[in-house]
Order: sequence, then C-alpha cells, then structure tokens
Amino acid sequence: MGSEQPRVPAGRPEREELTAEMTRTAFQRRVVTRASPEEVLERAIAFFSERGYRAGRTGRPNQVYVIGKREGILPRVTAEILVQPNVGRGGVTVVTVSGFGPQLREHLAAFVAELRRERRSTADQ
Repeated sequence: MGSEQPRVPAGRPEREELTAEMTRTAFQRRVVTRASPEEVLERAIAFFSERGYRAGRTGRPNQVYVIGKREGILPRVTAEILVQPNVGRGGVTVVTVSGFGPQLREHLAAFVAELRRERRSTADQ
C-alpha cells in the first residue's frame, strides 16, 4: 500500500518525457545586427504574431516573449528574444533568441536567418 506509484491520467506525458522533448527541441542563437533594438523587437513581435504565436514586450527592457499552444507532447511552447544595444562598437546590437518547441524552433531559426540575411545584404552595399 505505501509503495504504490501515483497514478498518471491516461494520455498525460510524464515530466521526464516533457523535459526530454524540451531539451530535444531547444533553440538558442545569437546574431549581431546594425538594426536598432527597438526595430528588432517590433519586427520580432510582428514576425511571431503572423505565425500564430502570442508575442509582446515583457516587463523587462529590451525583451520580447513568444508563447504558443500545444506542439507535440508539449502543452505550451515559449521563447524569448533579448536585445543588447551598443555592444562592442556603437550602433551594433546583439540579439539572443532562445526557446523550445518542434514548430517554434523552426520559426526561431527562420527569424535568426532573416536577421543574418539582412545583415549580409546591408554589408554588401
């Protein structure tokens, strides 16, 4: 009687499974851009809102949250985008993008790729 395992409702994943899925689908990248921090944050909100995620400013300066509904076994997916202005040289912004989720990971990678493409195209001019 005292050694019984707590019952998990049918169809509900165990915590270990959720942790493994979060680790497997984790995404974290940094990108350097010449865009202003304000511009990067506004673009991030628009980019993820267009793809069906809730995105907006957090209570902290220079940070955006991204929240999505169920993806795979994960009941909710989240990400954050943090910008650090004037890193190294003036006018250089470092953008840190991190989050998890099977589909959200792909969107985060696309956002980083877009920032990198833009950086390269402006450097060529």
